[in-house]
Amino acid sequence: MGKIAIFSGSFNPPGSHHRLVVEALIPHFDKIIVFPCGPRPDQPTTNDVDPWHRGALTDIVFRGLDKVEVDLSDLERSQFTTNDQFAERYGHLGELWHVIGSDLSKGGGTGQSVIHRAWERGAEMWTSLNFCVVARAGFQVTQDDLPPKSRVIPLGSPNSSASSEIRERIFKRQPYHEFVPQEVRAYIERYGLYRGRIPARRTNWQVGTPRVLLVADPRNPKAQALAESLREWEDTENPNCVVVLGGDGTMLGAIREHWRRRVPFLGINHGHLGFLLNEPEMVPPERLGETDFIVRQMPMLYVETETPDGTKSNHLAFNDAWLERSTSQSAWIEVSVNDDLRIPKLVADGVLTCTAAGSTAYARSMGVAPLLADTPGWILVGSNVMSPVGWKSALLAPETTVLMRSLGGEKRPLTAYVDGRSAGPVTNFRVRQSRIATVELAFSTKRDMAEKIARIQFPENAAGLI
Repeated sequence: MGKIAIFSGSFNPPGSHHRLVVEALIPHFDKIIVFPCGPRPDQPTTNDVDPWHRGALTDIVFRGLDKVEVDLSDLERSQFTTNDQFAERYGHLGELWHVIGSDLSKGGGTGQSVIHRAWERGAEMWTSLNFCVVARAGFQVTQDDLPPKSRVIPLGSPNSSASSEIRERIFKRQPYHEFVPQEVRAYIERYGLYRGRIPARRTNWQVGTPRVLLVADPRNPKAQALAESLREWEDTENPNCVVVLGGDGTMLGAIREHWRRRVPFLGINHGHLGFLLNEPEMVPPERLGETDFIVRQMPMLYVETETPDGTKSNHLAFNDAWLERSTSQSAWIEVSVNDDLRIPKLVADGVLTCTAAGSTAYARSMGVAPLLADTPGWILVGSNVMSPVGWKSALLAPETTVLMRSLGGEKRPLTAYVDGRSAGPVTNFRVRQSRIATVELAFSTKRDMAEKIARIQFPENAAGLI
């Protein structure tokens, strides 16, 4: 059992000063858990940008640090975990220490600290929890103001700035680069965050000087040969893009493994369909750094499964997730949408949910028209539906949650699949768009995803049919 530091906060946005805090903690603790909080009743600014942006920025700031884990569960579940609730979540790991700035402990000797005045049950936590007080510039630490169970760690940060000040600088178009890491600034500028407008989900992008994380299909000689030609730009520690060489299966595998790198995925097709990748002629390897791309930030699906023995698991899908019958018997499935029972008994071979990207795959073969790349919605579609008669599919809003429950018992078992991989037998299957997991997918401006979808809907030989 070790000493665990819990560093929670809004991180809105996280800055260089936050990383300095964690670097100062590393020598003193066995593990540091960085915990971006969910919606806070006392800080409505946490909702100024979408949670996937806050999650991405937090991942970027703290990546590469030894003994550091970023826990995005509050953002995923849209909940707020108070400090006294961390014991239930992390108590089994060891002795918990709650990291606070010295500004929060000021006035503690007289019961007037921020913790006493603003935290729910703050006075109780002041005496019962372990606090690691980081001495911030401008807030002198005195022994009288320290919690009973505390330790002090000094922090030298001459260029530190509070997140509120960084937000104000960005909003006013003032320089802020010295207060955030370069990668954070690049992400903020890419999507126009903290500008007082709805952030973009589609933007223009160039790699610049390539720092490439290569993922190549090991069974594909063409992909392997192209990978060798790109080795000079390989950087597995601090890449600015993930270059995927192969087909759609290779891309899905790369997304599963590397989505928390929070850099664009740039695919070059050497597979079969390669819908998620660029055609080779669109991305000449020698011009990789100067090619103009369109980057779309595309959501993933958050899937919760429950097996017949009650075991629950979470999964992420970029394309699709579905249920299908495990035997020759048809599936009987109850379908609820946002807790409203919509289909009391669906009789079919199965039922599939998919994102806009996934609407070009299995959903299309089930008769669904592909969604436009920028469509925020997603799809629910049945496979060989017998009942209700005539029902085929439904278009779902981004915030929708779908619950599918097995009605067939042992006679009609169901198997779940997530992006083509089996998740085993299930009795309950809950799906919604993830609040933290998104993927930046890059396509050449000469033939981006919108053009690919257009070609599906308007085949090249369509003119000959008129």
